[in-house]
Amino acid sequence: MRLSARVDYALRAAAELAAASGGPVTAEQLARSQVIPGKFLENILTQLRRSGLVRSQRGPVGGYWLARPAADISLADVIRAVDGPLANVRGERPEHVDYEGAARSLQQVWIALRASERSILESVTLEHVATNSFPSAVDALIENPETWAT
Repeated sequence: MRLSARVDYALRAAAELAAASGGPVTAEQLARSQVIPGKFLENILTQLRRSGLVRSQRGPVGGYWLARPAADISLADVIRAVDGPLANVRGERPEHVDYEGAARSLQQVWIALRASERSILESVTLEHVATNSFPSAVDALIENPETWAT
């Protein structure tokens, strides 16, 4: 699985907002705390706002905050907001990809991969990340030494 810089930055900024306890955080504060390029972050925050995950207010007491409780926003929600569907093959959804001959069953592998990604990314919320407390199935994967092997 390859995550884009946009997704990485969006998840890090969203985690900072989750840890901020609902108060507004400026884009400059988010950029500084997570070492994210300011202009890039502004575009990401706009996408998160348009997706209904973040709210914003202008002015001296303005900033950004989560539009819903951190426990109600999954990592999958953030990824979809900035990067689209979780799994694709050459820009297509796995169920729309056809192969011929011996490679025909690859489509089933891509669909299973997407299901596996979903099982983690939809169960882990911004609250989990901000508090470093994960669902037991994710904890079990984290604690397994084989998970860390390349």
